[in-house]
Amino acid sequence: MFDLKLDGPKAVLTLCRPPVNAINAEWLAGFHALLDQLEGAAGLSALLIRSDQKIFCAGMDLDHVRALFARADGADAMVGDVSEFQRLFARIEALPAVVVCEIGGAALGGGLELALACDIRIASHKAKLGLPEARLGLIPGAGGTQRLTRLCGRGIASRIILSADTLDGATAERLGLVQWSCPPEALEATVEAVVTRIAGLAPAAVREAKALIAAAGDPARDGYAEEREADRRLFDQADTRTRIADFLAGAR
Repeated sequence: MFDLKLDGPKAVLTLCRPPVNAINAEWLAGFHALLDQLEGAAGLSALLIRSDQKIFCAGMDLDHVRALFARADGADAMVGDVSEFQRLFARIEALPAVVVCEIGGAALGGGLELALACDIRIASHKAKLGLPEARLGLIPGAGGTQRLTRLCGRGIASRIILSADTLDGATAERLGLVQWSCPPEALEATVEAVVTRIAGLAPAAVREAKALIAAAGDPARDGYAEEREADRRLFDQADTRTRIADFLAGAR
C-alpha cells in the first residue's frame, strides 16, 4: 500500500495500492502511521509523495462509497470519513518538512485534495487534475474548497469546482495549481532536482519559513512579529553561523 524510504534529509513515500491508489480506512490508518514516523525523523527537510501506479490517486475507494450508500446512516458515516480525510491532510500540511508531490497521472477528487495539502506540486504536462464531485452531487469536502481557493483564488477555484473542469498539468501550472509542469519523460529528473535542492537548505530555516508562509494566511497570527522571532532563533543556530561564515569567506 505504501513504501517509505528515508535518506538523511530526504524521504520518499510511494503510494502503491493498485490500480488507482484508492483511499479507504486501511489506507488512512497506514498513512497516519507513516506520518508518526516522519514527524519524529530528525533532520528531515524534504518529503516526496509519489505513486508507482499510472494514476497518482483517484480519491475515495468506490467499494466504500457503495457501502456508504447502502447504509441507513450513510450520511453520518460519510461525514465521519470526510473528517478522517481532513485530519490526515491537515497533518501532511503541518509536517515541518517541505512536502513535494509528484503528479505523473490523474489526481482527482480526494487525490487532488491530498496533493493540495502538500507544499509543492510538480506535474507532468499530461497529468489530469480535477475535483469532479459536483458531477456526483457532492462537494470536495476533504479540504478541497478551502485549500484550492486559498491557493488559486476564488475565480480559479470556481472554475475547477463549480464546472468540474479537469486540467492537464501545463494548464494547472499556468493557473497556479502546480508550481512546475514538464514533459512526462522529464518528470522524475525535475522532481529529483527540486527535492535535492530543498534537502540542501538549512533544515531549521526551512521549518521556520514553512510556518511563516502558513501564518500569512491566518488573520489570527502576526506574521511580521513571527518573522522577527524566527530570525532571533535562527541567528544563534550553529548551522546558520557555519553557512554564513562559509558564504562570507567565499565573498571575499
